[in-house]
Amino acid sequence: MRNKDVSFWLFLSPVLAALGLVVLIPLIVGVFYSFTDWNGLGFSQFIGLDHYARLLGDERFLSSLWFTIQFAFVTVIVLNVMGLGLALLVTQKLKSSNLLRTIFFMPNLIGGLILGFIWQFIFISVFGDLSGILGIEGLNGWLTTSTTGFWGLVILTSWQLAGYIMIIYIAYLQSIPEELLEAAKVDGANPFQRFRSVTFPLVAPAFTVSMFLTLSTAFKIYDQNLSLTNGGPFNSTEMVAMNIVYTAFSSNEMAYGQAKAVIFFLFVAVIAVTQVYYNKKKEVDM
Repeated sequence: MRNKDVSFWLFLSPVLAALGLVVLIPLIVGVFYSFTDWNGLGFSQFIGLDHYARLLGDERFLSSLWFTIQFAFVTVIVLNVMGLGLALLVTQKLKSSNLLRTIFFMPNLIGGLILGFIWQFIFISVFGDLSGILGIEGLNGWLTTSTTGFWGLVILTSWQLAGYIMIIYIAYLQSIPEELLEAAKVDGANPFQRFRSVTFPLVAPAFTVSMFLTLSTAFKIYDQNLSLTNGGPFNSTEMVAMNIVYTAFSSNEMAYGQAKAVIFFLFVAVIAVTQVYYNKKKEVDM
């Protein structure tokens, strides 16, 4: 028994060491620096909660936080609806199912910066040309307003991640016993009733996982935001991650940027844990 315990911790030790060096130690050091006047090279004094008090009056940070919350809310809904819809499509007995899975998943393999520039070209050049051809002014200058810039980010993120979320739903859909669906069909249930009463309760764990992933990803997006809108116009589409990077590296306020990162981490952690807890309870109720 002792040999098993030793071998277990021996195999686990590289992972624990990596977790400590890459996650835990930087987190602890970062929290400490947020209470100082650290400028990236050194610090001279401990200033307590000054940075956190300053956050309450930072309109740019609060605006970016509100924009990020709205973006995350919409994106989570769109991604899960699209992911489940695509999963239901490709799990049908279609000859092209494997090809469709590949096509839907491919955008997830493209880097966020590249995707941002691709969609920037689409929104500016393609939509601009369509605006001239069709005479629809709304298509021109898609990224020049905060509203259209918001939906541009939602479209880009949904296009990139829908295929990834689809894979998660596929794994759970394929684990549903055919006998249950056949029994429901024999009992006279139509496709919608079979989905509501049989399929959806059995894929509830997939919804918990997918919602956690989409929620955490939506809050942390940076590279797509940078390459598509760069926070414009007038910082109206700036998300929290970009605001933190700007504060730390452009304004050279490392400690203040770290304080923002700590608050953002706690905010996302609370929402993510609450979501998982609530969804787990719903799974039991189902």
